[in-house]
Amino acid sequence: MATILSVSGSPSRTSRTSRLLRHVDARLIAHGHDVVPLEARELPAEALLHADFAHPAIVRLAELFEHADGVVIGTPVYKAAYSGLLKTLLDVLPQHALRGKSVLPLATGGSTAHVLAVDYALRPVLSSMGAEHISRGWFVLDRDIAVRDDGSTAVERETDVLLHPVVDAFAAALDRHTAPLVAG
Repeated sequence: MATILSVSGSPSRTSRTSRLLRHVDARLIAHGHDVVPLEARELPAEALLHADFAHPAIVRLAELFEHADGVVIGTPVYKAAYSGLLKTLLDVLPQHALRGKSVLPLATGGSTAHVLAVDYALRPVLSSMGAEHISRGWFVLDRDIAVRDDGSTAVERETDVLLHPVVDAFAAALDRHTAPLVAG
């Protein structure tokens, strides 16, 4: 069983990105993993913007990354790039905060024109931070994520069917990475 940090880089309280992540978290939990959700918007803005590495929230953030076996990074796409909030969060982490970790990048946006942001904007940053394995990223259109009357999240069926193998491959990579060595 792996511990996964699931990070939403959305500044919005009504974030579809966060809803998508919590949907993915449920699938990862069903695979037997522990998931720790993190909403970047809940971190103190002043500590992030001033890169206050001694601030307790930033120290705790670094600890969460250090103790995670895997990380799911979710972001809305603005102007063909990941969110400024996510960039600020990543900037306050140690340079190699993802060393030895499996990472699943996810993005949401209003148009398919932003699909390549995962590979051309987010993936290079994750790689530079030492990620051992970066799973195939996935982009989901905002219109494919809805809120049901009861407040739960509904992901459009075809989108969900396509997302499942991406999440399952990430879970399998974590299983391989965290499996105990068996002496022969």
